[in-house]
Amino acid sequence: MLSVHCCYQRSSNCRREEELNQTIIMAEISSLAIDPRSGFCSSNYTFYSKRTPVPLPSNRSLDITTFLSSYPHHGKTAFVEATSGRQLSFSELWEAVDSVSTCLSGLGIRRGDVVLIIAPNSIFFPVVCLSVMHIGAIITTGNPLNTPREISLQMDDSKPVLVFTTGQLVPKLAGSSIPVVLVDDEPVTTEATGQVEIVTTIDKMMKKGTTDQIRVRDRVYQDDAATLLYSSGTTGASKGVISSHRNLIALVQAYSGLSTPEEIHICTVPMFHIYGFGAFAIGKLGNGTKVVILSKFDMNEMLSAVEKYRATCLPLVPPILLALVKDADEIRKKYDLSSLQTLVCGGAPLSKDLIDRFLEKFPTVDIRQGYALTEATGFGASMLTEEESRKYDSVGLLSPSLEAKIVDPETGNALKVNQRGELWLRGPSIMKGYLNNAEATAATVDSEGWLKTGDLCYIDDDGFLHLVDRLKELIKYKGFQVPPAELEALLLSHPHISDAAVIPFPDEEVGEYPMAYVIRKSSCNISEAEVIDFISKQVAPYKRIRKVAFVTSIPKNPSGKILRRELIKLAISRI
Repeated sequence: MLSVHCCYQRSSNCRREEELNQTIIMAEISSLAIDPRSGFCSSNYTFYSKRTPVPLPSNRSLDITTFLSSYPHHGKTAFVEATSGRQLSFSELWEAVDSVSTCLSGLGIRRGDVVLIIAPNSIFFPVVCLSVMHIGAIITTGNPLNTPREISLQMDDSKPVLVFTTGQLVPKLAGSSIPVVLVDDEPVTTEATGQVEIVTTIDKMMKKGTTDQIRVRDRVYQDDAATLLYSSGTTGASKGVISSHRNLIALVQAYSGLSTPEEIHICTVPMFHIYGFGAFAIGKLGNGTKVVILSKFDMNEMLSAVEKYRATCLPLVPPILLALVKDADEIRKKYDLSSLQTLVCGGAPLSKDLIDRFLEKFPTVDIRQGYALTEATGFGASMLTEEESRKYDSVGLLSPSLEAKIVDPETGNALKVNQRGELWLRGPSIMKGYLNNAEATAATVDSEGWLKTGDLCYIDDDGFLHLVDRLKELIKYKGFQVPPAELEALLLSHPHISDAAVIPFPDEEVGEYPMAYVIRKSSCNISEAEVIDFISKQVAPYKRIRKVAFVTSIPKNPSGKILRRELIKLAISRI
């Protein structure tokens, strides 16, 4: 068949090995004194997932693409573009991956090389990612809204040897000597490209085929790096999160059986983010589920796609759910959403009030919450059934094969059921580490493999995870992560600002937005509008500061760390 299928067939022997591994894991867990209700083990103060452990293949030489392409299902259509209607069947998808992989080899891309894709969602996005990983190269993704400065910083850090992007985004790469492959047919003028070298298009690569090309393919191992997605971690500027093929295989196994070829899912979330990448670019492929892709979020386009394609599942972030509730009466008059069965919400916890209001307007739709991190390769917690979804104030049960600890942030002691502390996670999905940042890696993942999430949580008597607060300082704007330290550094570069602090300001529409506390330099009279404009010119729209307060001092601890919680209390007290 296709060459991507030939390296690894899911034979009866392979399946038996996976079943044996799963039996061993379950035997090890069953030997511990674990409370079957909460999953808590009193002998080691560890919570164990109540889900069935995910089996991992024993073959060390295996990449995520080959593993995925061998998954048995009877699905026909893999991806559909919502607006154009263009689609890829599963057979066309794997043929495209085979061809693009061969072309990448022909361009000299080898195992360990980094390839950047910076583009909106499309049916080509997963093709690029799967092709890059298949030959052992590493895919890194960028936000199309990022400014040239932000893109340049990521490229300086990740050092890609090839970039996939759109004609519209090419000007943002001005000055780069890295060759470019276009993922659309939009004509690009010489003036727009500048010095950027465009070597081919994804369409040409897919049509070229493999018969007249010789592919040089390195052996790829499960422990090799596969992805480099950027996350702000617990604090500071964005860091490249290195995930392995094994991490991704564990993710795919966790998705196994959670959807069927008869279901139709809408991809409203960006594929450059772990949510969109993990769930839609790879996760659902193993189940044969049809994925309808929106290039960018638009409320009307999303609702039209649900109606047109008879979608059964819709992923959202809380601000969009709020908008659905507010305009529910008009929406139900304009769109037929009767096919919709499940709404999956992540990015931030939902309030019980908002859930109740939604269910009142859309009583036939289940809301299922989830929790995931880039550093855990999309693992965390989830709700899989209608019964689980009734735990409104939780984000679900721990993902398969995950272990968790709730740790007192002051003493470092592990805590019991219903006690609040920092959530630590361990399992087959935990990242390899941060790129070029051993210090941050050591601070985030300890020597025993525990990932310190920076989230204040507790696990209840039934094993459900509850998010209480964030120990980490990230601002969540419509689900996007905004690191305060990045904005503070930019503020301090202004000649009229002597000091600054950025905090999350609560907002019903977007969740949180960045607010700045600013100390003016002596005899300077910079205004709020000038501060906002100064930052807006340098960052993506979701990172923009939207409120400024001028102060004479900023509270800090003896080591100089900003006491943000004091500023947050001050801001909220003045609402």
